[in-house]
Amino acid sequence: MTRLHIKFGIACSLIASFAQAQSPARRQPVTVVRPSLPTSTNYLKELDSSLEAVVAKVSPSVVQIVVTGYGPSEEHGHTDTAVIVREHAIGSGVIVDPDGYIMTNAHVVEGAQRIRVILPPPPTDSTLEPQPIRAGQILEAKLVGTHKASDLALLKVAASHLPALNLGNASQVRQGQLVLAIGSPEGLRDSVTMGVVSSVARQPDPDSAMVYIQTDAAMNPGNSGGPLVDVDGNVVGINTMMLSSGGGSEGLGFAIPAVIVNFDYWNLRNYGHVQRVAIGALAQNITPTMAEGLDLARSWGAIICDTRPGGMAEAAGLRVQDIVLAIDNHPILGLPDYMAALYLHPTDQVLKMDVLRARSRMSFNIPVQVHHEKLDELSELPDLQKSLLRELNVFVADLDGSMKAVLASDRSESGVVVLAQVGGSKTVDTGLKTGDIIREIDRAPLHTVPQLQTMVRALKPGDAVVLQIERDGKLQYLAFEMD
Repeated sequence: MTRLHIKFGIACSLIASFAQAQSPARRQPVTVVRPSLPTSTNYLKELDSSLEAVVAKVSPSVVQIVVTGYGPSEEHGHTDTAVIVREHAIGSGVIVDPDGYIMTNAHVVEGAQRIRVILPPPPTDSTLEPQPIRAGQILEAKLVGTHKASDLALLKVAASHLPALNLGNASQVRQGQLVLAIGSPEGLRDSVTMGVVSSVARQPDPDSAMVYIQTDAAMNPGNSGGPLVDVDGNVVGINTMMLSSGGGSEGLGFAIPAVIVNFDYWNLRNYGHVQRVAIGALAQNITPTMAEGLDLARSWGAIICDTRPGGMAEAAGLRVQDIVLAIDNHPILGLPDYMAALYLHPTDQVLKMDVLRARSRMSFNIPVQVHHEKLDELSELPDLQKSLLRELNVFVADLDGSMKAVLASDRSESGVVVLAQVGGSKTVDTGLKTGDIIREIDRAPLHTVPQLQTMVRALKPGDAVVLQIERDGKLQYLAFEMD
């Protein structure tokens, strides 16, 4: 039957029904049934009230952080913690203990000479009532410790009975759930944005094992260090960065998961730095091409790619090409899971690892060592201006005994250490990174900073330069032309 036939049939039926209703002998009262409108339930108002309640619960615990000193460079939303520039920075933080402990991002306070915390003003019922910053709301803060690998820092202010949020209350994060980001974007204190969890485990940088919660809640410079909370007001993460081509929010925000924040908080509070374990083994993600070329039993997951000679993993029996199935009975689906399991493993317990070797499943109990990233201390060394090498836009220092202990270098007896890079529009793309040991320049061995300064300043624009460096215990060359 065609659509015309259907319409015509319906019309005939309606006409017949109307005629019967109008017949005097058979006329019956007509009852009109109208749909009832909800009177007691208004879902939009319920949502509105719920959001207001969450903000009222969380906002008193979110502070603005004002920093003066040296800090990392930011360009197009990307923060380079190895590039140091003079700045006045504004970020956010969350009070995690009533006695004045505040968590924020390490990049917010990096290089700070002075840190001030601005507490939120008291709530008011009037939207027009001014909210001045009283003297009691601005507090000097002391830096307890930082951990650059996770981009977290702990501050302490001299105050008590502050409204605090518990980092240990966060439930499992789910993709698609509603979240709120609270902070000071562009210096606008106590700003709230809403979005959803786009991904529960995103790895923006394939060369870094750090995993983040991705959200489309709007974030801008100044949101760093503020909390990402769920609809119950639980902290699910600390906002840390965004991806943007124009410098503004594009719905690609990232937060450090609360489980990492809580782990770092207690480490920083108890030790001043983060203690995590090392087993002397490296892993990487398995790709289908890798699986085919190595004839692996699966085309996904994490594979052991290196073991340190004489290290704990090698002594326990772990081998290169072992596929990691589980750590401490937690399934390992890829490199992020592997790194998270190591990160959160207690420093005083043996690590259990299940692997797939060829087609056989095996288990190993691996003793752990405490790993402290001493490289974080390089940018905190005093008198950085005295070792500035402007021609290469880097801060450098001699590889003396104390510096060698910090870097734990096994291969270089002498050289020049890169402490940090200097931001600027006209920089030579040398490829140098913080922690690199420059061993040679154009095949000439290096011993001191003055020697490097003399050789570099003799170069002319367009000259080819080749540096031999040690990076993470491995030697490599960096080649570039002088500008």
